[in-house]
Amino acid sequence: MNSISVKELNTTTEIMEAYPIMKQLRTHLDEQTYKSLVIDAMKYDHYKLMALLELGKIVGVIGFKPMITLYYGKFVWICDLVVDDDKRSMGYGEKLLTYVHQWAKENKYKTIALSSGIQRDVAHRFYENIMNYEKVSYVFKSSF
Repeated sequence: MNSISVKELNTTTEIMEAYPIMKQLRTHLDEQTYKSLVIDAMKYDHYKLMALLELGKIVGVIGFKPMITLYYGKFVWICDLVVDDDKRSMGYGEKLLTYVHQWAKENKYKTIALSSGIQRDVAHRFYENIMNYEKVSYVFKSSF
């Protein structure tokens, strides 16, 4: 895994370069909706979008934001984490999460949390067995 780097995506062009990878996780988003949501989240909600580059090509992305709640206190919420289908199980997800862990430490956040779809058994094993996350709750939603 030579020539691997993590880069923050800030410009519209950079954000759109990550869309094909993000689309693998967020299949419901078309390009325009994705662009609009990312730009608004960055502007209003402190969302950060990072890309893992291999030889200059995006192979994974992670979106996260610092938050404060009464339950966790000051923490980082992982909003999105996806590695290209062809690059999974090669340690790239671990590299992206490790990057966020380091960012959190540098910015004095002591907790990182995320939710993962019930059907994502492989992801759950990764979070629990590789990254040492613990399952602490269920996430419920209501749409209207």
